[in-house]
Amino acid sequence: MPFKIKKSFETSFRSSWIILKLIVPIYILADLLFYYDVLKHITFIFKPIVTLLGLPQEAALSIVSGLFLNLYAAIAFAAPLGLDAKEWTILAIFLGIAHGLLVETEIMKKLGIARSYSILLRLLIGFLVAFIASHFPDTWFQSTSQNLATLAPQQHYNTILALLKNSLYEAFSLSIKVIALVSLLIFFLDFIKSLSFVERYSQKVNSGFSITVGVILGITYGAGILISEYEKGALHKKEILFIGTYLMICHAIIEDTLLFVIFGANPWLIVSLRFIFATFLSYLVIKLMNPKTT
Repeated sequence: MPFKIKKSFETSFRSSWIILKLIVPIYILADLLFYYDVLKHITFIFKPIVTLLGLPQEAALSIVSGLFLNLYAAIAFAAPLGLDAKEWTILAIFLGIAHGLLVETEIMKKLGIARSYSILLRLLIGFLVAFIASHFPDTWFQSTSQNLATLAPQQHYNTILALLKNSLYEAFSLSIKVIALVSLLIFFLDFIKSLSFVERYSQKVNSGFSITVGVILGITYGAGILISEYEKGALHKKEILFIGTYLMICHAIIEDTLLFVIFGANPWLIVSLRFIFATFLSYLVIKLMNPKTT
């Protein structure tokens, strides 16, 4: 299928509208929660997790929204916290592995991988890799890229109107940056998907190709090209388990990473750690374990 700029533009517009509807209200909600000091009554439940990861207690809302919703919701809650490069990197590693669990777990289920395996793997490995990263020297987190979305730490306002005015401005500013990035990615990924060799090989069952597609485009695409073949019984469970395990740890490596890089997260640490652990765990799982996949 040839690359169509109009189609990519329409997709970009729909995604932009979704991002605006998501980020703006959540960002304002986060500021209101800070303003009325509500977070201390909510986030204590998750204090052990964020403490172990070296994150502020308020980051718990970002983690929860990322786990159950998506990375845009997580970023909207994290943006007003004034996190430094190390904290953004740790958050990116954890949520890059464990986000959108409700939707992506069902995609894995269509490949015959149990929901319990999908959820536990992503939560445990996400926490483990982020925990390891939190013990790296601070100098490792000095990204070579510029922080394009620097936000001031949480401020104090005399009136609720002043807070809402600033919050709305910051929310739209953040939305514009994220929309610009996502739009560029949509055009780039649509172009990749239109290439003849991608279309040709996507019709064939190939573990390496499926992993490559999933790593670049995401779980939906990587697993999607295998679902019909799995339903026909053309794939061994070991192949499915290997590919599924790899993609759950390392997928959408471009988009997921860049969303956090604009805040100063270190892309090299994020990408390398996800690649290393995806490769190691995938081989380890099929060598040493035989979990139920139905």
